[in-house]
Formats: sequence, structure tokens, C-alpha cells
Amino acid sequence: MDWLTQVVERWGYLGLVAVVALENLFPPIPSEVVIPFAGFLTSLGVLTLPGVIAASTAGSVLGALVLYGLGRVLGRRRLEALTRRYGHYLGVHVEQVEKAEAWFSRHGPWAVLAGRVVPIVRSLISIPAGIAEMPAAVFVVYTVLGTLVWNTALAAAGAALGAAWPLVQEWVRVYQHVLLVVILAAAAVGIGLRLAGWPRR
Repeated sequence: MDWLTQVVERWGYLGLVAVVALENLFPPIPSEVVIPFAGFLTSLGVLTLPGVIAASTAGSVLGALVLYGLGRVLGRRRLEALTRRYGHYLGVHVEQVEKAEAWFSRHGPWAVLAGRVVPIVRSLISIPAGIAEMPAAVFVVYTVLGTLVWNTALAAAGAALGAAWPLVQEWVRVYQHVLLVVILAAAAVGIGLRLAGWPRR
């Protein structure tokens, strides 16, 4: 984490673009550390909030396009085989890719938009979009919109908190837990309704 923040502090917007792009490729790198720190730098006058939002969004799109391209070029079978063999080096597991794929198949293009604010899925949703050969222009538009929301929230929180910016990571952790509970509750309700025979035909 020290290295990541040093890259942003030293290289400014260019460093932020690079680190956020890496965060999309390697999910263990947390955007909830890097972007709030960049937001904090805006309170010192080192960076500007619009610049941080633009740079982090550009990095997100670059990283997402790499994964989208891999999905499109390799296809499902070869990508799964590569993930099983080398995924642990990147902190990515086949189960995570399968979850992202299921998310995409259920919600289509909207999954790219909504998935950008869902932990783990936000990075990996690009792969099934590529496998499904989602039009590149549509993919970029939805990716920009989704990441813009996420990055703006993180950068603004870091700027508002100032030196207390590490608190954002704790807030994101709470958000992840709440989101997990909501997803599990929705799944339980859905299963219950199906078992009860609803909707009736």
C-alpha cells in the first residue's frame, strides 16, 4: 500500500492512471486505498478533484479494456484453463470469473454498469462482456458511467476526510458486508418464491 500511494504522490495523474489500471487487472490492489489517497492530495493542492476523477476513470477504462480484449480473443474455455493454471498469481480464481459471468448472463449490458460498484465483480465483469462479444463502444460507455460513480465517491470522500482518508477503506468494507447481506437476502426471497410456486402461470 505504501508503494501504491508513493507512485500516486510522485507521478501524480499519470501514476494514478497506471495504478488504477493495475487495480482492474489485479483485484487484490484496492481502489479504496489509492483513489481516496489521491482525493486527500487534492486537499493539499497537489492534485485537483476533477483531475483525480478523470485520471482514475481513464485508468479503470484502460484496465477494463485489457480484460475485455482477453475475453474476446481467448474465449471461455481457454480463459478458464489459463485462470486455473495462472490465476492464483494474479489473485483471480475461476469461481470469481464464473460469478462475474453469471452476473453478466442475468443482466446483460447493464451488468457492466452495475458491476462497477460491486467488489470483485467490478474488475472481472469485463471478461464475460468480451466473451459475449459485447460491442466495444457500448462496453466503454457503460464502463465509463459505472466507474465514474465509484471513483467520484471515493475521491470526494478522500478529499472531504483529508488526513483521515484511510477511513474510506473501512467504509468500503462495511459497504461490502451490507451488499453481501442484501444479495443473500434477495437470493433467499427468490428461492422461497419459486418453492412456493410463484409467479403462478
